[in-house]
Amino acid sequence: MTEATPPPALRRPASSPVVRVLTYSATRLFALFLTVVVGIYLTVLIANMGGHVDLIKRTEVREAVGTAVGMDPVMMALPVEERHRRIAELVAIEEERLGLHRPFFERSVYFTRDALMLRLGFAERMTSDAGSRLVRNIILERLPPTLLLFVSAQILLFVTSVLWALALSRGYGSTMDRIVIALAPTSAAPAWFYGIFLILIFAVVLGVLPFGGMVQAPPPEHPVAYALSVLRHMVLPMTALFLASIFLAVYQWRTFFLIFSSEDYVEVAKAKGLSSRALERRYILRPTLPTIITSFALSMIVAWQGAIILETVFNWPGLGRTLFTAIGHFDTAVIVGITIIYAYLLAVTVFLLDIIYALVDPRVKVGMEGEQ
Repeated sequence: MTEATPPPALRRPASSPVVRVLTYSATRLFALFLTVVVGIYLTVLIANMGGHVDLIKRTEVREAVGTAVGMDPVMMALPVEERHRRIAELVAIEEERLGLHRPFFERSVYFTRDALMLRLGFAERMTSDAGSRLVRNIILERLPPTLLLFVSAQILLFVTSVLWALALSRGYGSTMDRIVIALAPTSAAPAWFYGIFLILIFAVVLGVLPFGGMVQAPPPEHPVAYALSVLRHMVLPMTALFLASIFLAVYQWRTFFLIFSSEDYVEVAKAKGLSSRALERRYILRPTLPTIITSFALSMIVAWQGAIILETVFNWPGLGRTLFTAIGHFDTAVIVGITIIYAYLLAVTVFLLDIIYALVDPRVKVGMEGEQ
């Protein structure tokens, strides 16, 4: 007995590729947006210690007003009750200016809304080098040094590890292969750990490289001399980032390439007489391209988030050191602002990876191909 075919009017028409892509993209964007909202709101709660920072700020406001009143002869000449009333008025005005007169839950919701719209407001204690208290200006001033250092280090690390791993996969079991395997556990130490030893060796003992900073003081006026000074100051932090990850990255990629090189279709290609370069390009690198792209993109975000201690060790004027300073000063606006930048970078990276997957990997399908 055959199954009855539904009449044409009851069949669900297959959606066009453009509609499937737009629907999938909108769904992914909405899911990522919700993730960013939750992450930022949790950051607001943590940065304010659940409202405890507001109590600290109220105490600081009362202390500041009390000190100012105590140094004002006119205020001190007033009767005690009048002076206390004036102090209470000044405290209320300052708390209203800082938004402390509203409940913490209400403030956290408004803070999250403004943060999502990149209305980051003013820093409470920190300023940019130009003297601005706008959080946006502070972040824009500190973002380029972080991008310069960590993007350069990650590109160097990525290219070196992939090429080195390909060479090791061709010479499985060689002396260099065994050396890399033996040195892979050294990547357990963070970059700042290697940075301290590099400073001791090359800055303190040998004196050939600077202790830290981004450029010599005073900065050179000529652009070429300025660029050379920046490159000289980048040597030690880039080397620390490189040493902290290179051996483990090479070991991981080498194992990954060995797995793919043992597939049946690679053996067939070898039997056809293809060169090793052609085998690597067509049958090893091409299938691993989605994983390689994912590893490179996510390593960027992870590297920027790990910049706090490294930039502090090398006195590098980036977002990491700024975040460390903001945490020490309880400057909530700056903490949330930097976290927002990281959150948006991560969300955009994940969204772009979804699109790139559909382009480089034919096995990935966007949406449903249509139902009969």
